[in-house]
Amino acid sequence: MKAEERLVIRPAHIQQLIDSLIRRGYRVKGPVVRNEAVVYDDLSSLEDLPIGWTDEQGGGRYRLRRRDDEALFGYSLGPRTWKVFLHPPERRLWKAERNGRGFRIIEEEERPPLFAFIGVRPCELHAISILDRVLAGGEFVDPSYRARREGLFVVVANCGEAGGTCFCSSMDTGPAAASGFDIALTEVVTAEDHYLLAEAGTGKGAEVLGETGGVRPGEAEITAARKTVEEAAARMGRSMTGSDLKDLLYRSYEHPRWDDVARRCLTCGNCTMVCPTCFCTTVEDRTEITGGTAERWQRADSCFSAEFSYIHGGSIRSSPKARYRHWIMHKLAAWVDQFGRSGCVGCGRCITWCPVGIDITEEVGAIRKNGVRGSDREGEG
Repeated sequence: MKAEERLVIRPAHIQQLIDSLIRRGYRVKGPVVRNEAVVYDDLSSLEDLPIGWTDEQGGGRYRLRRRDDEALFGYSLGPRTWKVFLHPPERRLWKAERNGRGFRIIEEEERPPLFAFIGVRPCELHAISILDRVLAGGEFVDPSYRARREGLFVVVANCGEAGGTCFCSSMDTGPAAASGFDIALTEVVTAEDHYLLAEAGTGKGAEVLGETGGVRPGEAEITAARKTVEEAAARMGRSMTGSDLKDLLYRSYEHPRWDDVARRCLTCGNCTMVCPTCFCTTVEDRTEITGGTAERWQRADSCFSAEFSYIHGGSIRSSPKARYRHWIMHKLAAWVDQFGRSGCVGCGRCITWCPVGIDITEEVGAIRKNGVRGSDREGEG
């Protein structure tokens, strides 16, 4: 990023940023504290941000606690992902109404708002780009996703904190964003100063940033911002390495580690719900009891449910072992074959929000450490 595209802004200038986006017709979404967690919701004021809050995360554990400063983005990640706005967990596809002895179909006319996201972490930015490839970049485009994605304004918050379950650095998805944003913010908080180094990534971003009242940074401010990100990378709580990961998993289809994880997995599907790239859905029909109307809805689904792989005669993946193995192998191996890149961005949410603390990095590490145990795929159960 060129120096002339950077500005130093103060925390109070975030209000000008929000106001500028609202004036342009954006519905602004960003981090707020709800129900003892940082989640993404409507944002209209600087005071809505989780000022002075951070989080402590581990396997199956998430807690908010107060910081010793007034950082705006001093947390890592919460349970909600940006996909809830771009790829909603539930939406109506069409409605049918009885019309005499027949019926008529009323197609859903979706008019999504123009979104602006503030506080997108670099790993989440990568997750959005993955959803772009899956839902908008291939032969089969999801028109709802594309309509919500078009015109999206993204304000990245580079990481100054690394959560206990983060491993984005080892996945090359963070803790700093290199491209794909309109504005990127790096927050610097010291005993003497508190500011944000803002970088414009697009013409729209430069225009909005120019309305915040920021000033050109000095070399010391640029260096401090870079150091903040570097220190976050050094504090990553997990890692997942190995360019041979896809082949390793393919060769380990019958590894005994799958039996070990199956004894712990509850097949609750939490990992897929909090994952920023899982995109699977199903459809269901809902009929009014009088028979006057019927509706078809699309809702989020999980490969951890027995019904997900059901065909006439039963479920293809009937056991927890088969379902967990399918999820991790699709995420880290088959996804590369389908979409040209891994489906994991190293956010660590699947570790934090697993009720029994199953750790995807630990499972991969155990398979690698204990060696390959056959690739025969006889039987999914």
